[in-house]
Amino acid sequence: MLLSDFLKESTASLETLYPAKEARAIVFQLCEDRIGTKNYTHILNPEYEVPKKALPGLKDDMKRLTEGEPIQYVLGYTEFCGMKFKVDRNVLIPRPETELLVSEAVKLGGMIHRMRIPFGKNAEPVRILDLCTGSGCIAWVLALAIPTSRVVAVDISEGAIEVASGQDFGALLKEKEALAPEFVKADILSPDFSLDKGKFDLIVSNPPYVKESEKLLMRKNVLDFEPETAIFVPDEDPLVFYRAIADISARYLAPDGMCLTEINETLGPETVAVFKGAGFSKAETVKDFYEKNRFVFYSK
Repeated sequence: MLLSDFLKESTASLETLYPAKEARAIVFQLCEDRIGTKNYTHILNPEYEVPKKALPGLKDDMKRLTEGEPIQYVLGYTEFCGMKFKVDRNVLIPRPETELLVSEAVKLGGMIHRMRIPFGKNAEPVRILDLCTGSGCIAWVLALAIPTSRVVAVDISEGAIEVASGQDFGALLKEKEALAPEFVKADILSPDFSLDKGKFDLIVSNPPYVKESEKLLMRKNVLDFEPETAIFVPDEDPLVFYRAIADISARYLAPDGMCLTEINETLGPETVAVFKGAGFSKAETVKDFYEKNRFVFYSK
């Protein structure tokens, strides 16, 4: 089968789920991963044929895609902050806007590290807590990007902890002389939540924040495949996770520590009020690249 024909047929089969341009990009990505072609291969080489031995697997992949399964789950990985993360249906697929949160966290953590350099061997490591870690994408990037960092990451899901702890960055850890994050299974909403890990210089979180009523605005590939517990909160109490995060931060944040959390764009002022009510004198919303309130930065 000619690659051009496969691209045409496969793109058409996805156009009931995605806009034409996005459908085509998904098929290009599938082919690049499975058979090593580029989005121009069929143009430069019109006679290029899909290897016969690859066709059955590609057709199986396309069946999953036409049923709405995200390309990231079909391939088994996604790109985040320039790194390749394993993902499956136990974890939320990392979103581009979360990269902004990580970028700011890296800046803050790097600043803390540089301030401690003069202490030499007696310098304390930068201690980081990641709440609702999911795939572990935030925890891993911070552990590898911030020198001397010690990262503890928490999630309620056993499946998520398995995915997060199973990320394969051994070579990078060795190259950067970094330590892997420590992943802890725990429910941050539990009144009995506790951590015997000391105080943290930086606390980050990307908790569930989409209201149940907002499901109507979401695509089938999200609703049918990504874990609901990692996405949705009840309409009657949409800030439930932020109250827990504020309480945990108040207990475990070092005196000069800083915190960042991703939020529901429609609840910026309300989320800020939660943190101020918990004793954080500095709390403000920060916009994403769509000019929407996407994060709250807070500190004591």
